[in-house]
Amino acid sequence: MPRQSPSRPAAPFLVLTLALALVALLGPGLDPARSQEEKAPTWVMPPEGPFSPEKVEIPNARAIEAWIRSGHSHATDEAFSHWDDAGEIPPVCSVCHSGQGFRSFHGLDGSAPGLPEKPVPTGGVVDCDTCHNRNLGQVSSIALPSGVDHPVTTADATCVTCHQGRASGLSVDRATGTGASDTPNPELSFVNPHYAIAAATQLGGYGKTGYEYRDKTYTGRFLHAKPVETCLSCHNPHSLEVKQETCLTCHQTGDPQAIRISRQSYDGSGDLTKGIRADINANSDRLMGLLTDYAAEVAGLGLVYDGASHPYFFADANGDGVADRAEGRGVAYKAWTPRLLRAAYNWKYVNADAGIHVHNPHYALELLYDSTEDLMTALGRDFGALGLGR
Repeated sequence: MPRQSPSRPAAPFLVLTLALALVALLGPGLDPARSQEEKAPTWVMPPEGPFSPEKVEIPNARAIEAWIRSGHSHATDEAFSHWDDAGEIPPVCSVCHSGQGFRSFHGLDGSAPGLPEKPVPTGGVVDCDTCHNRNLGQVSSIALPSGVDHPVTTADATCVTCHQGRASGLSVDRATGTGASDTPNPELSFVNPHYAIAAATQLGGYGKTGYEYRDKTYTGRFLHAKPVETCLSCHNPHSLEVKQETCLTCHQTGDPQAIRISRQSYDGSGDLTKGIRADINANSDRLMGLLTDYAAEVAGLGLVYDGASHPYFFADANGDGVADRAEGRGVAYKAWTPRLLRAAYNWKYVNADAGIHVHNPHYALELLYDSTEDLMTALGRDFGALGLGR
């Protein structure tokens, strides 16, 4: 039997074999003999909660695999396991720390929109039905902690709901009231903007979630460059990883921390070769130093920060850089003055968003600049000598 010429098409039985194998692999959705209604949908809702990719229809396997690598799926992380001992999540926390709570808050489960009426069971995560719920399109706006009612698209509704933080400059003003700026008030406690507040920082002065000093102007929403203006413009929706190829459309590097985006030096170094993140870090470190100086010299009680322990700012009466302890735990700082609280809030606000150098670098730099200026004025130091840019 003569050998088949390489230029001739493959034998019919080989083509048929490959086709059948492909149908078997990808499911009935490719079988032309099946009606359109019988074909597998391109998106299949798996059961709520953690699960394995092999249990999901093939068309969704890659998306589920990416989701499993993301923080949204990690049921054992602090964001989802914090309430495990209690066995239930308080309604106000469940909105972002449980898919069930999120759906209840927006009325996606058929209930009236608003906080769940009772605590939500633990064990949930940001599951598929959090972002893919068929009723999510009915959510047209999100109320921010500042009182701003922000219109959203379906794609951003989930992101803005859970990454807006839980406080604003208004929260700080309410806490400090009309008290003298440099008088310690033992009734004051730290106002925490919360965590992973990318939606809040991206909205900038429009969202008004940072503490904005009077008689100052602030950068509004950072729209970046069209069409790079939404969360999903830069983040993979399932793995949450940054799509570096998007950065390379305009920038010479896909590393967000190496991107400058400005021809001005903000940290007084004059170095324009480093990424804008470096300026933010330098000004943030400087502000932290001023917070501790002001606490000791003006408020009269040393202060230390511990990001791993709530309420983060602790008393340091002997100035050794270690938090005072009582009954086996750190002593919360209780010598807050209105001026110190405002600056500490802004410091935490900027550092609560690991990607603020992308989401809204100018708003971050403005908050750091104004907080630094305010503390240095109270300390009687020469702010102008720093050469900072705003």
